[in-house]
Amino acid sequence: MAHLLGVEQIALDFPTKTVFGSVTIGIDEGDRIGIVGRNGDGKSTLLRIFAGLLEPDSGRVTTRGGVDIAMLDQTDTLDQTQTVGLTVVGDRDEHEWAGDARIRDVIAGLVSDISWDAIIGTLSGGQRRRVALAALLVEDHDVLFLDEPTNHLDVEGITWLAKHLKTRWASNAGGLLVVTHDRWFLDEVCNATWEVHDGIVEPFEGGYAAYVLQRVERDRHSAATESKRQNLMRKELAWLRRGAPARTSKPKFRIDAANALIANEPPARDPIKLQQMATARLGKDVVDILDVSVSYDEPVLQHVEWRIGPGERTGILGANGSGKSTLLGLVTGAVEPSSGRVKKGKTVKVVTLTQELDELKDVGSDRVSDVVGRQRTAYVSGGKEMTPSQLLERLGFSNAQMATPVRDLSGGQKRRLQLLLILLDEPNVLVLDEPTNDLDTDMLAAMEDLLDSWPGTLLVVSHDRYLLERITDQQYAILDGHLRHLPGGVDQYLELRREQDRQRASAGTPAPAQEPSHELSGAERHAARKDLGSAERKLATVLKRIAALEAEMAAHDPADYAGLAKIAKQVAEAESKQASIEEQWLELSERLS
Repeated sequence: MAHLLGVEQIALDFPTKTVFGSVTIGIDEGDRIGIVGRNGDGKSTLLRIFAGLLEPDSGRVTTRGGVDIAMLDQTDTLDQTQTVGLTVVGDRDEHEWAGDARIRDVIAGLVSDISWDAIIGTLSGGQRRRVALAALLVEDHDVLFLDEPTNHLDVEGITWLAKHLKTRWASNAGGLLVVTHDRWFLDEVCNATWEVHDGIVEPFEGGYAAYVLQRVERDRHSAATESKRQNLMRKELAWLRRGAPARTSKPKFRIDAANALIANEPPARDPIKLQQMATARLGKDVVDILDVSVSYDEPVLQHVEWRIGPGERTGILGANGSGKSTLLGLVTGAVEPSSGRVKKGKTVKVVTLTQELDELKDVGSDRVSDVVGRQRTAYVSGGKEMTPSQLLERLGFSNAQMATPVRDLSGGQKRRLQLLLILLDEPNVLVLDEPTNDLDTDMLAAMEDLLDSWPGTLLVVSHDRYLLERITDQQYAILDGHLRHLPGGVDQYLELRREQDRQRASAGTPAPAQEPSHELSGAERHAARKDLGSAERKLATVLKRIAALEAEMAAHDPADYAGLAKIAKQVAEAESKQASIEEQWLELSERLS
């Protein structure tokens, strides 16, 4: 395949971190590459270098002559005074764009619910994001760089985008480089995966499932310190092979090798044992929603009948604004029914993992270890008793991060701490509302691993199809105000939604408007800048501390082994803290870029 573009020996240093050492890698025609890695390791930075939006300190970007590239950045660059129509199709005559099947498909797939004459500045952040993506996709480009394109898209929108990208070019033409934490999307679209870590870019064949297998194979030969990570990836590989075999059936995925690696790996969870444990904690009655309707100005839910059992793991699907939050509110007690009744078991304790991080509001100045230590001295997970520190380690916290004040954690770290505090509170009904926000693929796997052994009733609302299929055993959908069981899972839901759209089209009824999506507000941007400055000051302090310790070590009596070991331990702790602050700094920088 012909070469499109590449980077040669690029190096990049930020004030607090070496992002890339000497990276050489390229994109050929037909490549559909997903980029994965921990938050703050440089995924978005790599895209910006390829797109020519950021200059490396050394090395160069090479592009074949005549190759046309375009990028969807996380920065909102739209003209706030233009209309949606002018932004998407430019000054084309209506007969020109309306006669183009691809343009019509993009408009229908991304912006059909947004007024064509609406001014960009009046739209929500999520709507502007979809308009920007639509404006990119209606044009002819040889290579696309997409930074988190699934943000603000629901399950249907993500499915549409995957199909569009798979059919946009011939199989041996075009190029795609995409950063996303949506693992289903990576598997559906990509034929190669790049992992960004430790200043390098490591290539793997195939999509996410193939990447997981190759990483397990790689980690088998790594040091013992990687054993926990290796075991977690092996568990995920086992689920991919047993729970979602279609994902690992591509020719490049080595089936025999995968089966050998997971031969002794048990299923992700034991549903019978978990249900028995949940029944012991909950009894047989959890929450019964009996012929419930909820109306505000208009009906939202109509005659919903839902009996939630102990130990059930249920995913809730529905378009934005369909009533998912209202349904969860009935379960938690935050919403009162307009008619019908909600019956709760006497021992039910419902807790919601919200998007607002409510559990952390009053502990910002406290150290992570202190916050967790106040909850419980032990937690039983998968039949094993674990200390809070062990749980923190399981969710990716280093020793230095355990001593960090909560307010100084990154968004993803706060999200993980929030989940841990909720689990330590021992609810028996857990509601997860878009739990994948701010988490990279490794941390999503860690969270799923922890939930596998949680003995309670789990209700999940998420646009992340992979997560829904991974941690729930059944799915329901809200369709036209009614709750419907989906024996066929997400695929059945998508078919039902397509049928709805066909019926509306034949009847001339417009699709319901979607609710606004969240964007980085002015206040949030100000807070992020403030956090960035704080991180820089802390980094300067810890670097001085490291320099002083190294000088003390150099001047220390070389025969005093105990004293040298003590200083070396202090240096290691300071360097771990340095790494944590650098990760936070880079994550904040990328959010503000």
